[in-house]
Amino acid sequence: MDIDSIRLYATVAAIAFGTICPALSIGWIGSSAVKSIGRNPEAASKVQTMAILAIAFAEAVAIYALVIALIVKFVA
Repeated sequence: MDIDSIRLYATVAAIAFGTICPALSIGWIGSSAVKSIGRNPEAASKVQTMAILAIAFAEAVAIYALVIALIVKFVA
């Protein structure tokens, strides 16, 4: 196996994990927030704020994975 194919596989793995894992976590955060608001509607504003913040952090992981994939593809 040459270095170009290894670089390609590493890029694909970074993109795959960087897409699938944050997508699953965002879905889990959203469903948990909806369940929490359904059980306690008075706390909706607090739950919504925390859910949006957690989703932003999960999305940041996807952006970091994209940056790593681009570095592996073009720099390494």
